[in-house]
Amino acid sequence: MKKRLAINEWNEDSRPRERLLTIGATALTNAELLAILIHTGTPSQNAVEIMQGVLDTCNGSLDKLGKMSYEDLTAFKGIGQAKAVTIMAACEFGRRRMKKTDDKDCTFDSSEKLFGELLKPLFWDLSEEECRVVLLNQSLRLISVELIGIGGLTFVSADIRKILRLALQKNATTIVLAHNHPSGSVRPGREDDSLTRQLQEACKIMNIRLLDHLILGGNRYYSYADEGRL
Repeated sequence: MKKRLAINEWNEDSRPRERLLTIGATALTNAELLAILIHTGTPSQNAVEIMQGVLDTCNGSLDKLGKMSYEDLTAFKGIGQAKAVTIMAACEFGRRRMKKTDDKDCTFDSSEKLFGELLKPLFWDLSEEECRVVLLNQSLRLISVELIGIGGLTFVSADIRKILRLALQKNATTIVLAHNHPSGSVRPGREDDSLTRQLQEACKIMNIRLLDHLILGGNRYYSYADEGRL
């Protein structure tokens, strides 16, 4: 098999790192940017070719790349532990960059703020359903966001006590329930409606305010409060 030229054997004006320094990151392809992260290739493929192959399996979608697991990435020839971890870390930085404010300094008084400034980065790229509770103080400032469970709402209905226990332990006076639909649909189902009713009734007994229940799907969300259902 003919040995491919390593990137450091290319002309300087063709190397991704040098191109970034001379003409800027925006001029590079996604494969070139990713090649800078993994640094080296194999005897049969350089770093750009390896990452182009990964992107091809994602149909060029960076969203799909961000959902790849460690096992998915290391299945590609030329991507070992260090390279897979580097790619995953870069994707996580991208998610965290979505945050627009310091959470602790923001008043979460609307579904728009909750979604855009707090919840969207937490749920972005998830391949399975997760449920979290947002704990707020009396001024609607963030105390914490707690994971309730993974894998669907059927388990959550029996775990309302956990949600309330967390609120009491953290001295939260207001809570927001949030979960995602990996399918991208934000239409609430019967389980969503049932859980919302049960949690609302339990919160009233404990003198805790259920501010909202948000269902997230990609760039969209459904708000029970906005729809007048709370």
